Amino acid sequence: MPPEPQPVDLPATAEIPAAADRSASGRTVAAARLPLRRRLLPVLALLLLAPWAAECSWGGFAIDDFLPVLIFLGPMYGGAAILIRETARHLGAGWPTIVLLAAAFGVLQAGLVDQSLFNPHYLDDTQYADTRAAAEASLVPGLEFSLRQAFDYVGNHIVLTICAPIALVESFLGPDRRLRPWLGRPGLAVVAVLYLLGSLLIFASDGGRKNFLASPLQLTFAAVVVLALVATALLPRWRRPAPRRPRRLPHPLWLGLLVVLVRLGADLAPGWAGVTIALGLAVVVGAAIAYWSSGVHWAQRHVLAAGSASVVSAAAFAYLVPPYSPGNPTAALAGDVAVTVITVALVGGAWWRLRRASPTVHVGAS
Repeated sequence: MPPEPQPVDLPATAEIPAAADRSASGRTVAAARLPLRRRLLPVLALLLLAPWAAECSWGGFAIDDFLPVLIFLGPMYGGAAILIRETARHLGAGWPTIVLLAAAFGVLQAGLVDQSLFNPHYLDDTQYADTRAAAEASLVPGLEFSLRQAFDYVGNHIVLTICAPIALVESFLGPDRRLRPWLGRPGLAVVAVLYLLGSLLIFASDGGRKNFLASPLQLTFAAVVVLALVATALLPRWRRPAPRRPRRLPHPLWLGLLVVLVRLGADLAPGWAGVTIALGLAVVVGAAIAYWSSGVHWAQRHVLAAGSASVVSAAAFAYLVPPYSPGNPTAALAGDVAVTVITVALVGGAWWRLRRASPTVHVGAS
């Protein structure tokens, strides 16, 4: 995802005004002036949208499992999305911080909480048991985890669990609220406890970690990667205003198609060749988005296109993939149709909200 946009009223050759570099305390005070209901509504939306996007948007569950997913996975997935978003906004940082923290969450979740990254039998009791052979074709020697699965698990947490829900929810807000923190310290403490309890539930449950415990070396490796990503995300450089440049930008829809290309390219070849192609495409598309996002005409609609493309492609492929557990085909089809309806409503509503709120406002990157 690109750096976070901020409103700009200067000419195309100007830099972001100094007012855009507000302090964390100033943001917190401004957020506190909003009514509690207005601050909590986007929090609740993100709390529910994150688990739905992570597990339901691609067809992982039938329609009768949607509510249990939101109840049991909402505290962990939704709590993480809120904490990551609020950390970036309180620091005055943008999308680089969000993406790096999302990657840290992905490694934390797959490596330390449910430990699916290191458990070769994690999917054996699902309809994806036949993917084990393909995963083992890219095992990392010594650490014994599949690089292909690491790309899928961590990548999906970045784009589906964290970035897409944040981009969607923020697009429904006006420019004056999009970059503000929603919660103060008491609210953040409550969400942090909620996230910890949700993660502990998954770690301790039979259906979460599945009675598997990774080796000390594997756990240490995952912990080091998480700490390195968090430390990088909190670097002061991400809070400094960046100069805007008069660059020609693609239409937001073309930007979304580029993100979809990464998903399609990830399945072009098996084994190490496939992982190399997937990583290469992700790096190229990510670099292109970072380049375009420094242009003066980069707007929230570009952020929405890049963020929502992963949900749209996941919803499109939901009809072609089975849910985790075999069940009633009618319920599975109803779930896929519901995914389509929800996705169209969310993305279409966000586009409509942006055009209605500020159809001509250009934004810059923080």
